[in-house]
Amino acid sequence: MTKILVVDDEPQIRRALGLNLAARNYTVIDAATGEAAMQATATEHPDLVLLDLGLPGLNGLGVIHALRGWTKVPIIVLTARDDERSKVEALDAGADDYVTKPFGMAELLARINAALRRASDGHGAPDPEVVADELRLDLAAHRAFVGVALDEEVHLTGTEWQIVGYLVRNAGRLVTHAQLAAAVWGPGYSPNPNLLRVHMTNIRRKLEPNPSEPTHFITDTGVGYRFDA
Repeated sequence: MTKILVVDDEPQIRRALGLNLAARNYTVIDAATGEAAMQATATEHPDLVLLDLGLPGLNGLGVIHALRGWTKVPIIVLTARDDERSKVEALDAGADDYVTKPFGMAELLARINAALRRASDGHGAPDPEVVADELRLDLAAHRAFVGVALDEEVHLTGTEWQIVGYLVRNAGRLVTHAQLAAAVWGPGYSPNPNLLRVHMTNIRRKLEPNPSEPTHFITDTGVGYRFDA
């Protein structure tokens, strides 16, 4: 049975999450501090961690940095902090996703399922072909098709394919500007949000039915991008 570690210093939140997750056949363990979260991860080996940032003692960001030193367990940040800086810091430190309070349980469960799928199949490596509504991507052959019949081929540049490929491999996960720039141009590249914005505009123009209201290549303003299938 899938085991989830809930880390939050508010007992009512730990209880509410525990009841909801247990009702969906997850095994739930919890921790109220960063130090307790580290201990529970080492001894209980959870399949996923739900982590608040505002913890007493070792805070959530410190927990992410510490865990990433020795484990790849998926980490979803669950916090009231909705500012861009907190999101970027958490994701760049190694969190897999970021959900702000208050949140809907349906959304959280979808994020949990997506993170668990990525972890189980080699961190989100996709099938050679990805189909999402009126979009078909052949990632192996670098061919893209759109339209109701999925038979209208469109051309993407090499850089556009790198961006699309990285986002699709991390489907459902918010990817920061820095993470995307490092994946496309190398770890020494200083991210230029304006350059990424231009590329994303072109990608949406080619692949989205309505580029001004994208349904697959989603922007989190000031933070990064997410591919939604």
